Amino acid sequence: MADTNAPEKPEGADNIKNQGLEGMVQALRNSTDPKVRQYAAYLLGQAKNPRAIQPLIEALADFDKAVREQATLALSSIGKAAIEPLATAMKEKKWETRYRAAEALGKIADEKAVKPLIQALKDNRDHVRYMAAKGLRELGDSDALEPMIILLKDENKYVRMMAVRALGAIGGKKVHAALIRALESEEDEKVKEAIHEAMK
Repeated sequence: MADTNAPEKPEGADNIKNQGLEGMVQALRNSTDPKVRQYAAYLLGQAKNPRAIQPLIEALADFDKAVREQATLALSSIGKAAIEPLATAMKEKKWETRYRAAEALGKIADEKAVKPLIQALKDNRDHVRYMAAKGLRELGDSDALEPMIILLKDENKYVRMMAVRALGAIGGKKVHAALIRALESEEDEKVKEAIHEAMK
């Protein structure tokens, strides 16, 4: 079966593969061709070697979006070993790094990812808050309840919508009451729809 996460093979792809872990890391860090960097990130994800975590985290800040996406997928496929380094990456200055780190944590969907994702709900960048809420929706952890309720008043409608969906995944009386309150003050039609959906 073909791997749906596999990017297009760049020129010299087999050469990268044959150089082993060090060669893949070198290609990820030093190649000027984004397709090569993307492919190296993919191979490192396949290798699932914890030694690949740090270079992949650095790649979350790559200026090419496809490379950042591939590094995110690679880190999530490495799994639990990547949680702590990703939690540390959530403190990086570049919001793109924090955004992708939150995405990877959500994809790993382990209870250890809950704490850093809850922290990220307070991030000053709405992209990061959105992705943290999305990750927590997958986890459905009740610890996220209070901070997620606060997000129902977020300035960004997409963040509010994701908070609604995450709360819907947690469920319960407290969530229902919070969603009813949010519905009274919500002006965006799409968010209102999401609230009705979450209360079903």
